[in-house]
Amino acid sequence: MSDTSYGKWLFAQECKFMLGVASHPQLPPDHLPEIAFAGRSNVGKSSLVNALTGRKTLAKTSNTPGRTQQLNYFNLADKVILVDLPGYGFAKAPKKMVDTWNQLIHDYLKGRASLKRVFVLIDSRHGVKASDETMMNELDSVAVSYQLVMTKSDKMSEKALNEIYESVLAISKKHVACHPEILLTSSEKRTGIDDLRNIIGTFAHDAL
Repeated sequence: MSDTSYGKWLFAQECKFMLGVASHPQLPPDHLPEIAFAGRSNVGKSSLVNALTGRKTLAKTSNTPGRTQQLNYFNLADKVILVDLPGYGFAKAPKKMVDTWNQLIHDYLKGRASLKRVFVLIDSRHGVKASDETMMNELDSVAVSYQLVMTKSDKMSEKALNEIYESVLAISKKHVACHPEILLTSSEKRTGIDDLRNIIGTFAHDAL
């Protein structure tokens, strides 16, 4: 089965919420490849997870930044684990709570052997923000492979999107652990969803 076919097959399988992790000791044992999704609050992480899995309510979505308050684990066909990380940056929550989320993200990223790639989501309307670069610098420092995914690409004109894309590309080239390919996605229009599925399918297939 080709990687493309496997990715299509994989995301047609059952995907279940596995557990929510609020502190480092609660992390499950490393046993399946893990793919994590990181991004600023309200960048569209939960919407993207739902679009990938074809389930409208698998990951909770909200207009209120900071809705995801723990590491949410989803088991996809017992082949790969999808991890929805708490949003960084602005969140409508007490500072102490936000600091706890950020520490949890840090602890997870620096020592997770099963973590194969982090998709760092960038809002196409705004490009790379300071908090995004902070995340990218941390991923560089712990040598975790990551790839930039531009969300909400349908919300802009083609000209404006191309300009933002070029600025994001220029920044990505300065980061050693960043994958060279940037993905353009839209959860509403399903742009780039199959491409993302195929990439995740590759990691699951390689682990067989």
